[in-house]
Amino acid sequence: MLDPLTVVALTVWGEARGEPPQGQLAVACVIRNRMMREPWTARDPGGVCLQRKQFSCWNQNDPNGGAMLRALVDGALDDQLAIARNVFLRGQPDVTGGATHYHAKSITPSWAASLRKTVTIGNHVFYVERS
Repeated sequence: MLDPLTVVALTVWGEARGEPPQGQLAVACVIRNRMMREPWTARDPGGVCLQRKQFSCWNQNDPNGGAMLRALVDGALDDQLAIARNVFLRGQPDVTGGATHYHAKSITPSWAASLRKTVTIGNHVFYVERS
């Protein structure tokens, strides 16, 4: 079983490895924001990442699955592990404006209309629940 910060690092790698560091940081911030808000009630950041159909890199048949495991075995997660530690152990400030959702700019999922856009970072658009 992987420790929670390794799961976060794999998620950041699987979701945003082609993004600049700020974009990867933003994905980690979303994971933390979900952990801190209802109904995202997973008790640790790894649990947030592994909730069914929340982060596409963990979906069954997603091509990122094998690539993430190779990155883990090859030791290619140093940057993402540092991001995970900064967010979850060192209190890195949130760069997303409290976002709990995001998507690639190349798509617009149906759920996006019900949320408020907070920021665009790299190729991702970030959202928070409307208040």
